[in-house]
Amino acid sequence: MRIFKNSWFIRFSRQEKISDHTLIEAINNAEKGLIDADLGGGIIKQRIARPGQGKSGGYRTIIIFKRGERAFFVYGFAKSKRENLGKHEVDVYKKAAKELLVLSDDQLDRLLQTGALVIVSAIPPHEACLLLEHRDFGPRDPGPNDD
Repeated sequence: MRIFKNSWFIRFSRQEKISDHTLIEAINNAEKGLIDADLGGGIIKQRIARPGQGKSGGYRTIIIFKRGERAFFVYGFAKSKRENLGKHEVDVYKKAAKELLVLSDDQLDRLLQTGALVIVSAIPPHEACLLLEHRDFGPRDPGPNDD
């Protein structure tokens, strides 16, 4: 399962302090069939709790989702600021789902390179760098001074 967020959702999650770990939990629930609302056409709505609070007064996220394959966080809103999406908005997301869910890995990689999408990661970027710095990449070739 590859999980992404678009540039709009990146800003939203940063402003609202929604962690990638929380987003991964929402997708794990969806993978288990615990979907808050299936809007059809590859679009689901998942509730996410505000940090330190419950889900009921939290956020609603719109996700383009294909079980076992891909999930794209594309929109979110606070329940206190908005009730639901309109039909036109749902139709726009369904159209986007038709395009995103059939992209090849190469096409997705190009979107990642341009910054249109980022990968949702359970490891904070600074920790990922530390892991790479200390990772054992396996046996090395002996140098000229090695016995």
